[in-house]
Amino acid sequence: MNQDPKTGLEIAPAGAADWPVFESWAAGEGWNPGPADGGCFLAQDPDGFFVGRIDGRPVSAVSVVNYGETFSFLGFYLVHPDFRGQGHGYATWQAGLEHAGDRVIGLDGVLEQQDNYRRSGFRLAHRNIRYVGPAPADLAASAGSESGSESGSEPGSESRSGNGPSVVPVAEIGRSALESYDGGRFPAERPVFLDRWLSAPGHIGYAAVSDGELVGYGVIRPAPAFAKIGPLFADTPEVAETLFRALIAGLVAAGGPEASRSLEIALDVPETNAAAVALVERHGMKPSFETARMYTGPVRDIEMASVYGITSFELG
Repeated sequence: MNQDPKTGLEIAPAGAADWPVFESWAAGEGWNPGPADGGCFLAQDPDGFFVGRIDGRPVSAVSVVNYGETFSFLGFYLVHPDFRGQGHGYATWQAGLEHAGDRVIGLDGVLEQQDNYRRSGFRLAHRNIRYVGPAPADLAASAGSESGSESGSEPGSESRSGNGPSVVPVAEIGRSALESYDGGRFPAERPVFLDRWLSAPGHIGYAAVSDGELVGYGVIRPAPAFAKIGPLFADTPEVAETLFRALIAGLVAAGGPEASRSLEIALDVPETNAAAVALVERHGMKPSFETARMYTGPVRDIEMASVYGITSFELG
C-alpha cells in the first residue's frame, strides 16, 4: 500500500471485490466488458490490478498483468472524471509499472495518449480498430436450426465451404496443441488465462481443423452492448470466415431467435492485416474506435497475418 501525504491518494492492489469499479468505469468509456471478464483477467495475475483511493473513494485504476517472466500487458488505465488532471492517474500508472519489473510491457492505448505513452518508453507497433455491426442476416435467421451451440454440436453446413476445415468445439482440441497455436499469435504463453477464457460462462469457442492440424480458433462472448469475438486466429482468410460465421451461429443458437434480432457483434482487428479488414467490411461492420498497440521493447515474432481479432484491449 502506498499513500501520498500531499494528495491523500492511497494506491493498493485491487481484488475481486474491486472489480465492479473497473467494470463500471470501462463500461462508461464504451469498452463494453463482458460479464465473465473479471474472473478471467484476475486469474492470470491476481496481483496485477491496482486502485487509487482518496478518503476511501476509488478515483483511479490500472492493471499490469504479468505473463511469465518476460511480458506484461497494461490496461484499465482509468481515472474518475471528477479527479482527472490532478496526477492521480500517473501515480497509479507508476505503481502498476513497478509490478512488471523488467518485463516488456504492451498496451492498447487511445490515440490521443500516444505522446504520453512514448514518454514512458512505449513505441507504436500497429493500430487496432474495433469494428461493430449486426450479425449476418442468414445466421440470425437460422437460430434454432443446426447452427452451432454452446453445448457442443459441430456448427452446421453454413460454417464450412467445399473441402474447407472441420469446425469443432475447442474442448475437443488437445490443450497443448491449442496453447502452442495461441503462443504463435501472442507475445507470451498464457495457459492459465486460456483455461479460464475458454471455459467461462457464456463463452463459446470453436477450432478449425484441416488434415488433422489445427488451423485456427476463436471465442465469442456476450456483453451488454454487443457480443465480442476475441481472439480470432486463422491460417487463411477462408478459415477466418468459417470461424467467424461458426462463432456467431453458436451464439445465435444459444440465445434464440429473439436475441438474434438485435445481435450486434464486435471484432478488434489489427489494421496491418488487410484480410481481417476485408472480413469485417464484407459483413458490413463499421469502425467504432481504434487503439495504438505499443510496447516498451521487442517482443517475440507474432504471426500477425493470422491474427484476425485480438483477444481484448485490456489484456492483449
